[in-house]
Amino acid sequence: MHALVVVSHPDSASLTHAAAARIAEGIARSGHTAEIADLTAEGFDPRFGAADQAAHLKQAAPPADVVAEQARIDRADALVLVYPVYWWSMPGLMKGWIDRVFANGWAYDEVPGGRTEKKLGRLPVHLVGLGGADRGTYVRHGYDVAMRTQIDHGIFGYCGAPVATSELLLVPPDAVDPAEALAAARALGGRLFEAARRPADAA
Repeated sequence: MHALVVVSHPDSASLTHAAAARIAEGIARSGHTAEIADLTAEGFDPRFGAADQAAHLKQAAPPADVVAEQARIDRADALVLVYPVYWWSMPGLMKGWIDRVFANGWAYDEVPGGRTEKKLGRLPVHLVGLGGADRGTYVRHGYDVAMRTQIDHGIFGYCGAPVATSELLLVPPDAVDPAEALAAARALGGRLFEAARRPADAA
């Protein structure tokens, strides 16, 4: 099976990129394949422009770069998003990637009568956010719940894509060694396709 690992961080030497690499390593060790899509290095334009608006209204075909990203996702059996937590959400680059790529007519369909058809039910999604605050901060202020509401439910629930993993790997600024977070990332990659390997009657 094949996973698309999408990473957003401007520094290729960051912990975020290291976590994405460990996830891909875990996937490979379990006998599957992974492609890492580095949105910064690839120069993806996150700006939702007039061409995107026309595609949203179904007045024009989607822009070529959006079609290419949708094709990458269509080839994948799972989607993994790896990103640093910025202001208790994902970075603008990754959010813009979602804004443009998870488009009307592909990720969902707005049909007459005000109904929405969810179109990504076949795509398990794994969310991995890397944060610098401790877990108590997320719980105390409700940031963890807010992130799950807006990202897990608000984005992927709207498209019907099941969120199989929603993980915060937290490395406070005074932490000496991020090894635990990287080990967790590798373990996540190793078990990414475990459910798909189980026999149908092994519940």
